Amino acid sequence: MPDAQDFFTQTQKDQIIKAIAHAENETSGEIRVHIESHCKHDVLDRAAFLFEKLGIKKTADRNGVLFYLAINDRKFAIIGDSGINAVVEKNFWEDVKEMLREHFKQGDFVTGLTKGIERSGMKLKHHFPYKANDVNELSDEISFG
Repeated sequence: MPDAQDFFTQTQKDQIIKAIAHAENETSGEIRVHIESHCKHDVLDRAAFLFEKLGIKKTADRNGVLFYLAINDRKFAIIGDSGINAVVEKNFWEDVKEMLREHFKQGDFVTGLTKGIERSGMKLKHHFPYKANDVNELSDEISFG
């Protein structure tokens, strides 16, 4: 079973990071991707813990999003902060998760993630457009556990 750090090639990591940077280019929102080998707990509990630990909850407009994957346990979660959750449709994150699930079932994790990031970025752009004084509050790099 692959280690989280080795799950994606460097080229694939660069594609994901590029998708994050592109999505954030037109919004004040922040997107993070965190990958671990295993999730021994409830996936939403683990993602919520990491959401806090990675500082996503500290964005000025509370408009951060976390894509969390536990690759060997085949678990994933998407969590949006209160600012974005207050304005998206009730089923938005479930729809994004379903899109990811379809790609993940085919083993295409990069396309799943990049399309999920793009879709989240479009929603963030709609509700939290880029501001002239916008600061990239969180790293675009993938974090690993």
